[in-house]
Amino acid sequence: MKQETIDVMHEVATLSDEGKITFPDAVRRLTDAGVERYHTDLSRAEHVYYMPDGESHVEKMPHLEWKVATEFSDADVDDTVRTIQRGEILYMEFCRRVMAAGCVGWKVLLQGHQTQYFGRKGEIHIERFPAPKER
Repeated sequence: MKQETIDVMHEVATLSDEGKITFPDAVRRLTDAGVERYHTDLSRAEHVYYMPDGESHVEKMPHLEWKVATEFSDADVDDTVRTIQRGEILYMEFCRRVMAAGCVGWKVLLQGHQTQYFGRKGEIHIERFPAPKER
């Protein structure tokens, strides 16, 4: 994997965790770098980025002080997604709220334009998003 690609992954992870980048901008940057998909694991506090050739790269998240709720609430995950989309909360608050809604992590499928949020028992909430806009 090229160092420039790893640098983009690190920058996107850092800016996301600090609440300094929007999801659409993160998607655009990762797509431009050739990333196929990524998985955010809230239990391990890490992002794993995958390339089309199978290579992957892990970026640690800041320590998450919250525990994932036992029960998954699709409605609460959906409400939290809408809240961050409106710019009313930053990323770490988003993480806290989806964990309180029973979300253990998500996969972002960049080419499929969707995010899949997962619960402890296999519950899933799918959020579709538009393709990144050309610069």
